[in-house]
Amino acid sequence: MDCSAGQVTRDSTAADIPQLNFERINPVTGPIFIDGAEPGDIVKVTIQHFKPSGFGWTANIPGFGLLADQFKDPALTLWSYDPHTMTPAAFGAQGAVPLKPFAGTIGLALAEPGLHSVVPPRAVGGNLDIRDLSVGSELYLPVQVAGGLFSIGDTHAAQGDGEVCGTAIESQMDVTVKLDLIKQTPLTMPRFTTQGPVTRHLDSKGYDVTTGIGEDLMAGAKAAVSNMIDLLSSRHNLNPVDAYMLCSTCGDLRISEIVDMPNWVVSFYFPRIVFD
Repeated sequence: MDCSAGQVTRDSTAADIPQLNFERINPVTGPIFIDGAEPGDIVKVTIQHFKPSGFGWTANIPGFGLLADQFKDPALTLWSYDPHTMTPAAFGAQGAVPLKPFAGTIGLALAEPGLHSVVPPRAVGGNLDIRDLSVGSELYLPVQVAGGLFSIGDTHAAQGDGEVCGTAIESQMDVTVKLDLIKQTPLTMPRFTTQGPVTRHLDSKGYDVTTGIGEDLMAGAKAAVSNMIDLLSSRHNLNPVDAYMLCSTCGDLRISEIVDMPNWVVSFYFPRIVFD
């Protein structure tokens, strides 16, 4: 299911966003018990196939996202795309976002007893929101409990690195994965490999890049994204919150430099192909 558990539909409006039932947010399919999996093992997850639904949404949810203090009102963009050709999805009359399906939440169970929110990522995976966990990628997860208890969900049609507004193109879809067990190979955090290049579908027209510079990486990240929102709003006559949501679906937040004390450089890359 999508991260709203189907609460956002083709008929939804921005007024529906504050009414979302957050007890239903970020559902996962699972858990799957893996025979023979024990603490100290690794589960290798090979991403094989996505069958998208053709509908998605991006929202600014009050109180959530990198710039929650700047964008306090709800907003919603609804997406319709061809689930067979996966051609870029239209953003209004001006832009089109290249698509790259992946599962935002993919992981195993924690050893600690009790209930755990699915929203924050953990050492066993979970809500990683790594857009490069797409077809062909292999994800390695550390097992902490008997059977591993694998779950997956929060599927996206596209997302930029950082998912800065808190949502991507949230889209329900079927997923096929292959699970392999690697015995007694300690792993402390998830790692993954990709099948090939990870940015080629966005690189052809280059990027516009804004930066944030200072002593605090989070402040730098906010500045870099804010500066891109200002650039896109003025250049393409976009409402700032629309530019914010668009950045979340296809722009990449990167640490460019973290060694030249006392100031670090964070950059935000926006693919020019979206408006070309």
